Amino acid sequence: MATTKMFHIRTEEAPHLAAPLSTTGIIGWMRKNLFSSIGNTVLTIIGILIAYSLIQPLIQFALIDAVWTGENREACLPKDGAHSGACWAYVKAYFPQFIYGRYPSEEVYRVNIVYALFLMLLVPLAIPGVPFKRLNALLFLIVFPIVAYFLLTGLVIGDKVVLPIVETAVWGGLLVTLVIAVTGIVASLPLGIALALGRRSKMPIIRMVSIIFIEFWRGVPLITVLFMSSVMLPLFLPEGVTFDKLLRVLIGVTLFSAAYMAEVVRGGLQAIPKGQYEGAMALGLRFWPMMYLIVLPQALKLVIPGIVNTFIGLFKDTTLVLIVGMFDLLGQIQSSFTDPTWSTPSTGHTGYLFAAMVFWCFCFGMSRYSIFMENKLHTGHKR
Repeated sequence: MATTKMFHIRTEEAPHLAAPLSTTGIIGWMRKNLFSSIGNTVLTIIGILIAYSLIQPLIQFALIDAVWTGENREACLPKDGAHSGACWAYVKAYFPQFIYGRYPSEEVYRVNIVYALFLMLLVPLAIPGVPFKRLNALLFLIVFPIVAYFLLTGLVIGDKVVLPIVETAVWGGLLVTLVIAVTGIVASLPLGIALALGRRSKMPIIRMVSIIFIEFWRGVPLITVLFMSSVMLPLFLPEGVTFDKLLRVLIGVTLFSAAYMAEVVRGGLQAIPKGQYEGAMALGLRFWPMMYLIVLPQALKLVIPGIVNTFIGLFKDTTLVLIVGMFDLLGQIQSSFTDPTWSTPSTGHTGYLFAAMVFWCFCFGMSRYSIFMENKLHTGHKR
């Protein structure tokens, strides 16, 4: 008996079915990255327990048991055997000193103007799509430092006091931290590039001078550099010649950071294939046009992580200026601990927590921006 086979031919496209919920979204990501195997599951659970053991006490101290308002230490003292939380009332009382140091209160508006100008010029410079980059860079690198200098230190024309003089000895807090960090970052990058090119130069004298400079500053701790610039340098100057302490610190920090920056840039220069140099020379380009137009743009793109890492390290190293008598943000916080008005068991912890939050915000911001620039400027070297 013959059998008849029935066939069905679909004339329309089958509807697309949604992927299983277990493979998409947050659940899919967790299954793939956190619970993909027994070993990963165990490590994930251990990590969650460790994170909870660290984060829970921090939240308890910083938020739940915290004291937000008060006039003195009485508000932050433990009561009825309860745990003592963060004393944010103390941070609120000392906040102006944390930001401006002992800068005269009637002249604080000058610091605020400098902060505002800095942000107004930095933000459009950091956004790739904003036009007039050359003008913006010119204002930020040349005009702004001059304006900021006279705003912060004062201006006297003849016998007329346009802006009262404010000695750098009364500067402090975040103001000193940003002045040292921004000056060191802006000045160390071009100097580091010049030293990296000098170390690879074919002229023996320039190469030797660059090598000696780099190795000397890399072999000396920053604390020693600060001591030398602040304490020892005046002993070698002619009688009657003095430098402002902040200026000496800025010079020491810049030279120290430039040596490390030179090695980072040199690594990028060595990563450029030899064919790029040969191609540039085949086009008839001389050394500086070759470096400016072809080699350096590629090299700097490759070492963006190293450059930003050096910047972050420099920003955190500004706290070392306390040892030479300059009160940056951390130094200003430590000096506030001697005030009996706010002397409580939680004052020190709160101050250091506030400093950690400020430094983390700046460093995390630089890190995120470097990742953004890496993704925008990547040249196919990523794996």
